[in-house]
Amino acid sequence: MTSPICLWSGPRNVSTALMYSFAQRDDIRVIDEPLYGHYLRVTDADHPGREEVIASMNCDGEAVMRELVESEPGDKRLFVKHMAHHLVDIDHGFLRLTSNIFLVRDPREMLPSLTIQLPHAELADTGLEQQWRLYSELRDAGQTPAILDSRELLLDPAGVVTQLCDHLGLRFDPGMLSWEAGPIPEDGVWAPHWYHAVHKSTGFARYKAKIEFPEHLEGLLAECSSWYEKLYAHAFKSGRQGD
Repeated sequence: MTSPICLWSGPRNVSTALMYSFAQRDDIRVIDEPLYGHYLRVTDADHPGREEVIASMNCDGEAVMRELVESEPGDKRLFVKHMAHHLVDIDHGFLRLTSNIFLVRDPREMLPSLTIQLPHAELADTGLEQQWRLYSELRDAGQTPAILDSRELLLDPAGVVTQLCDHLGLRFDPGMLSWEAGPIPEDGVWAPHWYHAVHKSTGFARYKAKIEFPEHLEGLLAECSSWYEKLYAHAFKSGRQGD
């Protein structure tokens, strides 16, 4: 069995939809943000449902990742959805044993959504700087991690998911493009706070550009944009134009 797949996303990047996509495969087992409890414990971050999240899972991040990468693989490959900013105070050595991909989103489209749940969000909450530094670290170590952009993914789900499957050594399965509405058993206990849209979905949403941007977020946007642009330059492209 090949290496576990680790998705390193930022929040509000359609990462849950991508997890649902991989959950449709018979040869994949998905795991939802196993480092969330660790992140909340070590940072004392104030997130919706914080105490419930901590109580629901192992909050020792080192032990969590060791168990995942050293466990018997069985007949299904692991797809582990992570938030990049959850990788704090954890040795990165396990990354030598995983296939790593990144999911990013233009902060002009991401920030208005993020600040609904986190009104005082900062650059660190977006994961963008962490994603770039982790991507660079992996490249320096000889890996070739993939980068996906949420806009490109939503413009052409079949095309971008096919590119990702090729990168991971998987056959593309058309069943990855649709799912039944509602939650899946693998959802974390935080789903009621974050997964409203994906629970209403039956596939990747059609891309729709956001027109207005809140003026009070312009400063944070300026902090985020350079990190995003570095990552986007390496992202799979859809070959299609937005509306």
